[in-house]
Amino acid sequence: MEAAASLVWNSLATALNDRYVLERELGRGGMATVYLARELDGGQTVAVKAMHPELGSALGAERFRREMAIAASLSHRGIVPLFDSGDTGSVLYYLMPYVQGESLHDRLEREKRVVLGDALQITHDVAEALGYAHGRGILHRDVKPDNILLSREPSGDRDPTGREPAGRVRALIADFGLARAIGAADHTKLTKTGTVVGTIYYMSPEQLREDRTIDERADVYSLGGVLYEMLTGAPPFMGRSMTDLVVKILKAPVPPVASVNPAVPAAVDQAIARALAKSPAERFATMQEFAAALPRPG
Repeated sequence: MEAAASLVWNSLATALNDRYVLERELGRGGMATVYLARELDGGQTVAVKAMHPELGSALGAERFRREMAIAASLSHRGIVPLFDSGDTGSVLYYLMPYVQGESLHDRLEREKRVVLGDALQITHDVAEALGYAHGRGILHRDVKPDNILLSREPSGDRDPTGREPAGRVRALIADFGLARAIGAADHTKLTKTGTVVGTIYYMSPEQLREDRTIDERADVYSLGGVLYEMLTGAPPFMGRSMTDLVVKILKAPVPPVASVNPAVPAAVDQAIARALAKSPAERFATMQEFAAALPRPG
């Protein structure tokens, strides 16, 4: 284990040693490292997400704790709950359930596209969860494939060969508190950490402009971008450079989904185009409206 990772591990192990034991690293991304931990009393497994120190410094411990407390108030079957959060003095972290399955990002890396029925189901699940949060005045601000976790619900039925089909896909949205803390943080400091680079493909034009007023229509845009990628294999816009990408998001028309994937129904193509409108006033006003414009898988 490299020196920096070892310091994070030891810091977390000390902070959690009266309740949990760290077992192994689950993954490492641009913002955080995720560990698997086991509860000492009861044996429940949890995921511990530890912010990279430079990001933690940009966020600030007080803002982090405040946003995590707001996120912990959300209770919905489509939102990964927040168990606890803390500050070791050098590492900001939070605890959530360990979800068996994979992220939508992982699935897209493997399959490139998602079949229409699953893509619609994932979008409906996430839209329902986001609509619940929006009804409580809480935006996500960072809806992207990395923050959507997937699992399969057993169907209970058996096919003629005797095998049990996998059942329908179930999607949950994660990282509410972290996304809110990042949205409220000093963007000058964040830019130095490289945090914004990983999320820009799904950011709404008003977020890129850093408009003073951001509402639920920014999340509608981001979810529209995620659905676009599920059906086409790529985000709505790609660029030769970060500047090129930003200009396209702000000014270029969105290529129709059907121009990349002709099998997509016209109603779905039209709903995505409206969700990705440059002006928030031209988008769906709520997640419920966006979901109502999309067919439900049979």
